[in-house]
Amino acid sequence: MEDRRNLVILGSTGSVGVSTLRVVARHRPHFRVLALTAHRQVDALCQQCVEFAPRYAVMGDADSAAELRARLTATGCATLVEHGEQALARAAALEDADTVMAAIVGIAGLRATYAAVMAGKRVLLANKEALVGAGALFMAAVREHGARLIPIDSEHNAVFQALPADYSGDLAKAGVRRILLTASGGPFLNTPLEALSRVTPAQACAHPNWVMGRKISVDSATMMNKGLEVIEAHWLFNAADHQIEVMIHPESVIHSLVEYIDGSMLAQLGNPDMRTPIAYALGYPERIDAGVAFLDLAASGGLSFAAPDYARFPCLRLAREALRAGGSVPALLNAVNEAAVAAFLAGDLAFDRIPVLVEEALGALSAPPLATLEDVFSVDRLGRDWASQWLARHRISGARAVQRASA
Repeated sequence: MEDRRNLVILGSTGSVGVSTLRVVARHRPHFRVLALTAHRQVDALCQQCVEFAPRYAVMGDADSAAELRARLTATGCATLVEHGEQALARAAALEDADTVMAAIVGIAGLRATYAAVMAGKRVLLANKEALVGAGALFMAAVREHGARLIPIDSEHNAVFQALPADYSGDLAKAGVRRILLTASGGPFLNTPLEALSRVTPAQACAHPNWVMGRKISVDSATMMNKGLEVIEAHWLFNAADHQIEVMIHPESVIHSLVEYIDGSMLAQLGNPDMRTPIAYALGYPERIDAGVAFLDLAASGGLSFAAPDYARFPCLRLAREALRAGGSVPALLNAVNEAAVAAFLAGDLAFDRIPVLVEEALGALSAPPLATLEDVFSVDRLGRDWASQWLARHRISGARAVQRASA
C-alpha cells in the first residue's frame, strides 16, 4: 500500500474489531487509528488505546467512560474519552477519517454505521443488521452521499471478490446467474432434532470452525445468521431472493461462490479466519498480508456440500419469508430474534424455542412502513416488546429444560 488510511473501528473489542487491529498491527505505517469504541469492555479498550493511541475512545455509558478515562490518565495516554450514542456517531463521521470498520453487533450499531455512510466514508460493513433492518434507507444513503461499502462477512466478501471488479449492481449485465452463500451448518448439523431442546448456551457457542461472539454463534447454530446474510446479499448485490442460494459446506473452506450464465463458477477459498476478509477490505483494491496460514488443499481433505434442511433450520426459512415480505418485516425478524437469543443465552428459553418465538411474532405483528431511520428503531422496539411479553407468558427456562431432560 502506498497511501495511509485514517481508520475508525466501531466495536473494537469484539471479535471482528480485535482481528482488525491484529491486521493493522502488521501494517502500522499504512494505518492511523483515529477512534476506537466499545460498550463496557474497559480493560480491553484501555489496552487497545495504549497500544494504538487513537485520538478518541467512545464507551457506551458514563461510568465506563469515567473508568477508562482514569485508567488512561494513569498510563499517560492522551486519548480523549467520550460516551453515548451521539459520541459514537461523531466518531463514525470524523472529518479526517476515510475508513470506518462497522463491527458493532446488532441493531445497536445501526445509527453509527448510518452516520459513517452519511459522511461519505469507505465503510467496511460487518454489521449485517444495518442492511437487514434498514436496507432501502441504508442503500439510498450510500448512493446519495457517495459512500463505499465493502462487506466483511466472509460470505459476502467472497462474493465481492468473485464478482467483476466493475460490478454496477446489475447481475444480468454482469452475466451472473446466481450467488451461492456457503454455511458450515454450525455445531448441530447432525444432532438429532429431539435433542435440540437440551442444547446449552456453551454448546451453541462452540462453533466448529469460526471464532465468533456469543450472539452470532447462536445465530450460526440456528442458521438465522445465514438467513440474515441472504437478506444482506439482496441489498449488497441487488439480487432477488431466487438469485441467492444457501449451500451447507461443513469444512468452511469455500466461503461463497458466484455462478455465471456460461456455466462457470468462481469461488473464494481460504482458511476460516476473519483476518482474510478484513485484510482484503482494509487494503482494497490492493491485497495485503493478513497473517493467516495459507490453505493447504492436500491436507484439507475432501469438500462436501448439501442443501439446507429447513426442518432442522426453520430460522433460515423465516428469514427468506421476511425478505419476500419486504418492508419492515426483516427489521421485526431481527428484533425478535435478538430478544430470543438473549433469552436463550440467559437460560430463559430453550434453544429449539427460538424459531417458535420468531415465527409467532411475525404472524402476530403488523409491519409498519419505514420512511426514516427512527421508524426502524420504532419497529425494533415493537418486536422486542412483543418478544418480552411472549417470554413472560411462555417462559421456559433453557437451563431448567436441560435439567429436566437430564434427570
